[in-house]
Order: sequence, then C-alpha cells, then structure tokens
Amino acid sequence: MTKVGFLPEETSSFVGRRAELARLDTALTTRRMTTLIGPGGVGKTRLAVRAARAAADRYPDGAWWADLSPLYDDTLLLPTVSDAVGLADHTLRMPVEALCEWLSDKRLLLVLDSAEHLRAPCSHLLAEVLTTSPGLTVLVTSRQPLGTRGEHVVRIQPLPVDGAPDALQLFEDRLRAGDPRAGLDAPGDREAAADICRRLEGIPLAIELAAAGIGRHTVAQLATRIGTRFDAPVDAEDLTASRLDLLADDSLWPRRHRTLRTTIGWSHELCTPLERLLWARLTLLRTDFDEEVAREVCAGGPLTPDEVDRALQGLVAQSVLQCDGARYRMLDTLREYGRMWLTELGEERAAADRHAASFLRLARRAHDGWTGPDQVSWYHKVADTHLDLCAALDHLLAHDVARAQEMAGRVGFFWACCGHLSEARGYAQRALDAGPADGPHRTRLQWVLGVAALLQGDFATAEKYGALCTAIALHDRDDEGMLGATYLSGLTQLMTGRPAAALEAAERVLRMTGTRPSSGSPDRPPAGPRATARETGAGAAGETAGDTDDGLAPLDTAHRLRCRLITVFALTALGRLAEAGRAATALRRSCERGGEHWTRSYADYQLALIALLQGRPEASATHARAMLAGKHRLRDSFGIALGLDILAAAIAAQGAGAQAARVYGTGHAYWRMVGHPQRGTPELGAVRRTYERQARAAVGDEAYQRAFERGQADNAEVGLAAALHSELQL
Repeated sequence: MTKVGFLPEETSSFVGRRAELARLDTALTTRRMTTLIGPGGVGKTRLAVRAARAAADRYPDGAWWADLSPLYDDTLLLPTVSDAVGLADHTLRMPVEALCEWLSDKRLLLVLDSAEHLRAPCSHLLAEVLTTSPGLTVLVTSRQPLGTRGEHVVRIQPLPVDGAPDALQLFEDRLRAGDPRAGLDAPGDREAAADICRRLEGIPLAIELAAAGIGRHTVAQLATRIGTRFDAPVDAEDLTASRLDLLADDSLWPRRHRTLRTTIGWSHELCTPLERLLWARLTLLRTDFDEEVAREVCAGGPLTPDEVDRALQGLVAQSVLQCDGARYRMLDTLREYGRMWLTELGEERAAADRHAASFLRLARRAHDGWTGPDQVSWYHKVADTHLDLCAALDHLLAHDVARAQEMAGRVGFFWACCGHLSEARGYAQRALDAGPADGPHRTRLQWVLGVAALLQGDFATAEKYGALCTAIALHDRDDEGMLGATYLSGLTQLMTGRPAAALEAAERVLRMTGTRPSSGSPDRPPAGPRATARETGAGAAGETAGDTDDGLAPLDTAHRLRCRLITVFALTALGRLAEAGRAATALRRSCERGGEHWTRSYADYQLALIALLQGRPEASATHARAMLAGKHRLRDSFGIALGLDILAAAIAAQGAGAQAARVYGTGHAYWRMVGHPQRGTPELGAVRRTYERQARAAVGDEAYQRAFERGQADNAEVGLAAALHSELQL
C-alpha cells in the first residue's frame, strides 16, 4: 500500500534501469499519458511499479493500479478500472459517465498494466477520462502504443549485457532467491552466466527462467544447453525445438521475439509432463489462487489432487508460478504460452467446464455461509475472485443455463452488497432472458434483480420484482421466498416514504413463517411448540422487540434476519423509538449468535439513529462506530456512507462542530463513491439537515467549511480511520 492508493508489492529485487526510471519520472511530471512499451518479458510491469511508487507522493489522491491481463475482452474493462480507483457506483448512469465524474476533480496517477490485447477499448476510455479529468495522469504498459491522442511513448529495451552488470546481477539474484547457498563462486561460473545473459539478449523474464533451471544443471551445463538450443536452426522438422515454438502466432509472438519464445519453450521442456499439464490448465484462472482452487480446477485424468500439489511446487521452482505466502499467480506472458499448450492438447472445453464447476461450488458455499461465522471471509472471497466468477458465469450462460441461473442468484446479493451492482443486475437479467422459465433458481434471480435495481434507485423495477417474488412464494408456500420478497418490498417502501406499509407487511410475514417449517429451506428445523413470537422476532411491534434471553437457540435464517431489519427501520421511521430500540437490540443479539455481520451492522446503525433521536449522542456515536467497523470489514461503501452521516450527527449533537464537519466531508466522499442521491431513507435527510445546522452554528460557517473540505479531500480510507477514533483530531 502507498500512503494513498494501491500499488502491488515488489516481492523480488529490482535491478538496474536507472536511465529508464529517470525518463519515466520526467514523463510523469510533464505528460498526462505515458505508455511504456516493449516485448513480453522485458520488465514493463516491474518498471511501472517502481516508477509509480517513486512518483506517488506527488499525487494527493494517490497512485492506483489496474491489472488488465486477466481480461479476455473489454466487457469488464470499465468495472476493473472503476474498482481500481475506488468507485462503486450505485446509480443507473452509464459506467463511463460515473467514472469520469468520479475522477473529474481528482489529482491521481492511474496505472493500466498489460493493455496490449485491449488497445482500442483502452484508448477510447482514456480519451474520455483524460478530457474530463484535468488532474489525472495515466501510465500504461503495453507491447504496442495505444494510439490515444497525446500519448507519449517510452520504449523499454532488454537489460544491457555488454559493459554493464545489470543482467548478470539479475541472474545471480534470482539464483540466490531459489537457493540462498547458490552463487557464481566456482571457477568459470561468472563467465558462463555472462554468456547465458548474452544468449538471452538481456530479457529479464528469460534470465529468470534460466536461473530457475540451475537446480537441475550447473551454470556451465546450462550455458552449454542454451548455446546448443539457440545455435540450432528452428524448422518444422527439428525435433529438438519445442513444438509450441512452431505453433506460435506471429501476431502474438513476432519472430523478433524468438529469444523469449524459445526460452519459455525450453523451460516448458524442463517441466515434467504433469507440470506441463498443470501449467496449461492453470491458465483458466484469472485471479490469484491457492492450492485448494488449483486442485478443484486442474485435477483430472493423470493429474490427481496430490499430483497437483507436487506440480505446483515444481512450477514455482521453475519460476513459471510466483508464490506469495499461500497464494500463486502466473505472469501473463507465461499464461499465453500455457493457453497455446491447452489448445494443442484439445482441453479448452474440459478445462473451462472444470473452472465453471469449481466457482459454482464456491458460490454455493458462500451462499450457505452467509449467516455463519465465516460470513466476512466468504464476502472477501467473492470479491477477490470476481473475475473468475464472471468468467465461470459467461461459460455457463453459453453451455449450461440452469447452472448459470443458480450461480448468478447465489452470488448476486454478495455483489449487490460489495458494490458490483451493474454486474449483479446484468448477469441476473442475462440468466433470466436465457431461460428456463420457472424454478427456484429463477425466483432467486428475480429477487437479486429487484435488490440491485432498488440499490440503483430504480424503485419501479424493484417494486415490480418484489410483487412477482411475493406471488411466486405464496403459490409455492415457500417461507424463505416470502421472507426474501418482503425484505425487497419493505425496503422499497421505506426508500419511497411508506414505513407503515413496510412494517405491516414485515410483521405479517414474520408471524406467518414463525409457526411452520419453511418449504424453501428443508434443512431448517421446525419452530416447534415453544416457538413464540419472541423467539422468532415475529408478532406485533412490542413482541418483535422482545428480549430473547430465554436460553432458546435462534432460528433465524438470512432472509428472516433481513425481514426483522425491515421492522426495525420502519418502527424508527414511525417514531416508535422504544420499540425500535428493543427490536434492534434483539436483532443484534441474534446476529451475534449466528456470526452474521451484514445485518448486525445495520442493527448498530439503527441503534445509533435511535439513540440520537432520543437525545443520547454519546451512545449514538458508540453504535455508529461499531456499525462503521462492521461495514469496513465487509468493504460496504454504501453502508460506510450511511454510518459516517449518523456519526457526524452524533458528534454535532455533542457540540463538536468542526469534528462533525470533517466526518460529514468524509461521508460526502463516500456518497460520491457510490453515486447515491438518496442517502438512505427519506427521514434521514431531515436528520442530516438538522445536525449540519447545529455543527455550523457551533463553529461558524467558515470553520465548518474548512473542516468539511478537509474531510472531503482526505483519502476515503484515511478519513474513515480518523472518524473511527473516539477523539477526532483536526
């Protein structure tokens, strides 16, 4: 992490490149768009990381990194760039419009890494954002220029091999990284290593791959083998050449890049047959992965799960994979080579089927774990594997629509909660359009579509799908479906100023579903004869608010907890604060028992609002900070925006006008991040106006504005960290 923003960590030594770094530093100072070009494996990414880190302090809004190498087309280009700069837009605007608005007043450095396969879409996008964002500077790495107007091109050459020690230093560093006892101390080793570097033309990736081969050869033997290979002519009859050298597409692997292509082919030959097979199958993964994912996606045929584990270590030793703790990743240049091998093996469809099945299983486990103690880790898993989930969904939509419907429904609420609203709504709509026409997976999809529409402010669509889900649940006598539909309809009513209707519907459904087993959840135990309204959270408002300290285990499912949340919101909006407080406290306890964080944080939010309205601002601030900590844990930007507003009001109510103004400013930055005009349910607007006036009156307009602007100018994470301190300093 940089002071503000995000850049990848450097996990190995950086060698040489002083002249290139100086040129890049000048370019970043004087040009708005610089493209770093060079062949694959020449070190563009490492150089871009180092240059961006050196320049980061010059950008008040930080340096931000977007890796484009996992994207196979431009479908997820805008979401990937938006994620990279912290934008989680909740509106119905065109995504490019939202991105341009978000960047319009920022001074930041945006790095797009590996853009060569998306040159035209990247060029079009950058032309848009550079026009509307005068403080934006862009650094791109690509094998070719993008052709964008105003683009400044910096060409990167391999490391010098004659008269400079850089290539030899890199070889020795990587040699010692593989084995700290290794070196170039034996007679003739240094000369042999220098010959290897010359043969490999100073290409860093080729040198690293060669150094990884020392475990199986001495330096002198390696120099001889490489010399033999590079001196031999390459033709279709030469069986010593890697077959993939001959299959390479000249547009992807131009003949002038024969050195790298041949070196990768040589490394490929050094791998065992099972290591080569794993290399090919791993190329389906778009994001970093662990051993469990590798086994799920790649095991099959001769590659057993145990063989996957052994082959992983072999590929790390060969520098085909990079390992960071328990996580693995493959460079895009090596991934391309592996994809050619996968095609040659005729395994593309089978590998894609395994990949899709693996991530469907992940979606099922995440969905089942929503109310369990691992909710936060599942939340992060879904967020971190976003590109793989999208790839799996694309494959299933083309080849197995029923499973695509199931998968989109199971990840849709996670996506809606962590800011991927466009993807949640888009995939849900595509899966619905593809058929089949009925079934439980389709009903869940309709619910996801309604929730995504609601969070985007499309209340008409949300109301439509709430009514549709209600009708289906009633027809099927599906308790869980009814609870989910009522949550969707109730939240829509709350957002459109109808709390009484929301309360009436939620209470009715909680009563209906509290006395019999749910047909929608056959594994859920029946309520039993002792299951009263107090246990289930059902019944009239006073009963809903009842304490549950009678020792009975909670029966709440995820949908039931969310439906109970509707009653709390509605009671608060109707001014029935004592009942709302009891209901929120009981709900929070149920969430704690089940390990559920998402609903619990909204119960904390309601307790903060209730305490504020009851004239207890200190208690309100405590609950608000608990809510913010929970939402930060879940990376829920919309929830953080709500929490900052209520915290600012609680601080203002204690007379600390400047501190309140700063928190309001940070909240404004988060509201801009999600692009949400509503700022929560309607009554919250009046609360905000009241306490903003109180804060202004406490310190005066000028001091208020200064503090507000400071909060707004803070990096969002920095501002949130400051707000979470009980004694906010200015």
